Amino acid sequence: MVSSKATSVTEYIDSLPVEKAEVIQRMREFILQHLPKGYQEVMNWGMICYEVPLSIFPDTYNKQPLVYVSLAAQKNYHSLYLLNTYWDKSKMDTLLSAYAAMDRKPDMGKSCLHFKKSSDLPLEAIGELIAGTPMEQFVEDYKALVKSKSKK
Repeated sequence: MVSSKATSVTEYIDSLPVEKAEVIQRMREFILQHLPKGYQEVMNWGMICYEVPLSIFPDTYNKQPLVYVSLAAQKNYHSLYLLNTYWDKSKMDTLLSAYAAMDRKPDMGKSCLHFKKSSDLPLEAIGELIAGTPMEQFVEDYKALVKSKSKK
């Protein structure tokens, strides 16, 4: 995974080759249009992250802000991380159904989508998935996930 040492989103985008910068900037604008209130945009983990501030929820397993969505330029593709789909099977099913409706198979990891251009993505469904989890709900979902894993 390519990781940036940029300390601001602007610095990150400016450091990318023009073609990658254009894709990342368009996806950043798309995310910001759909992002519920309260999440903060920062550079973390070498990518653009939309997080729950530690001042709101400090009780994470690694003492780092809880990441909701992330966006990164990799060597051969871009990555969009949607943590609410990783935790919620119904949201993952929605995402997979949107790909099926496009007659495409997703190129994905556990919580990330790999894409070369934004038209490779089911943007309408992704916009709804991003918009559909207010920060308070995301925190509650995280707490429930941690609680369920601790019982195993």
